[in-house]
Amino acid sequence: MELREIQIFLTLAEELHFGRTAERLHITPSRVSHAIKKQERRIGAPLFERTSRTVRLTPLGKQFREDLLPAYIQIQQAVDRAVAKTQGVTGSLHVGYSTPWCADLVFKAAEVFRDRHPDCIVQVQEIQFDDPHDLLRRGALDLQVSELPALEPGIAAGPVLFREPRALMVPAGHPLSRRDSVSLEDLGDVPLIMPGGNISKALLDVHLPTHTPMGRLVPRGPTYIFWPEVLPLVAAGLGVSVVAARAARYHDRPGIAFVPFRDAPTLDYGVLRRTAGQAPSVLAFVDVLRDLAGNE
Repeated sequence: MELREIQIFLTLAEELHFGRTAERLHITPSRVSHAIKKQERRIGAPLFERTSRTVRLTPLGKQFREDLLPAYIQIQQAVDRAVAKTQGVTGSLHVGYSTPWCADLVFKAAEVFRDRHPDCIVQVQEIQFDDPHDLLRRGALDLQVSELPALEPGIAAGPVLFREPRALMVPAGHPLSRRDSVSLEDLGDVPLIMPGGNISKALLDVHLPTHTPMGRLVPRGPTYIFWPEVLPLVAAGLGVSVVAARAARYHDRPGIAFVPFRDAPTLDYGVLRRTAGQAPSVLAFVDVLRDLAGNE
């Protein structure tokens, strides 16, 4: 299968629309249709289910996409690195971060990057929890360092830069605050403060469970848009929040306590970037992030 055919398949798998796929790739819809039919004949089974109104991946198509995408991204990155070697890193780079501990790494990386590539301007900004991938999706950011995974078409995740154990932020004086550790099962007894806005259900399910391991419903508490809102909500006894354990070093204040989980999976933090059109500056900045994270 030629690289262009792989690109057509992956783009259609993301857009699920022949017209938008053709527009993105600057070809005709009939060219997209012809390429997909050719792939399906070669494989011997449909990759997409098509109706007059919808296009969606078949189970085989989903597996095919999962198998192809990492290899395709590696090829893109290899080409981009080769271009970077010959053309140099210039222009501007927009980088986002989601938490203070991500900010520490990003600002250190920006300083190193400016020394290595003085012809490229780096601009850094915080992203908000109400729609954490909006700026990246719209192209306002070239990459961001934040919680993984993305679980969103068109956004590639990785590398993982560091992992953090989780903790439960609770009101001071709450019975849980007197424990040495808490369990995921304890979430069934306290209202969980939730982010509002346009966050995908899939991403919420990864970070904020709807049920305990024994199947009890996790009560939902107040919602927030900006992270500083969470601290007074917890201090007022209106709910609890699942956070990275490192949050205790940045957000400790009267009225709240941080209790580590003994059975929760770690939080992965790493790079998110668009799968298409990664500039040499993006790859160069990721290399700096990887070097710094490895030395911490």
